[in-house]
Amino acid sequence: MSTTDYLVNAVLVLLVIRQIRGSKLDLVNLVLPLVIVAAVGFQFLRSIPTAGNDLVLIAVLTGVGVLLGSGAAATTRLRLGTDGVPFAKAGAVAAVLWVVGIGFRMAFAYFSGHGAGPDIDRFSAQHAITSGQAWVAGLVLMALGEVVARMLVLRIRGHRLAVAAR
Repeated sequence: MSTTDYLVNAVLVLLVIRQIRGSKLDLVNLVLPLVIVAAVGFQFLRSIPTAGNDLVLIAVLTGVGVLLGSGAAATTRLRLGTDGVPFAKAGAVAAVLWVVGIGFRMAFAYFSGHGAGPDIDRFSAQHAITSGQAWVAGLVLMALGEVVARMLVLRIRGHRLAVAAR
């Protein structure tokens, strides 16, 4: 992993800490994670390969990200602030789900360059995954799916809470 990879993951871990402390579901809370993920996408996502089973791998990893993000959002506590804006505070389960996603991506990136490369190559050949770019796309879209799903589920839950309070 490069220094950039470690920095990106450190920023994502800081987002977990921010979620545990709690924050309003305001515009900044919506835009900041999406900007970070978009920047990561532009940095690492050069193409989406479609040969062999590349799209299957990408879809599975993206789906895992969506499930982790949805689970994190579903287990985040929401309450209505005095100003009527929903306030979200992640608990232990939400934090663990978020860290599982980050940890998996970090471990994959680390071990792919520190001994597991031949195993990944063998797995890829056996399952018709045609390039390393398929793994990159899958892991980046996993992160994107995790963040976007969490944001959407929290926004929907927050909106329902605000409507119910009216």
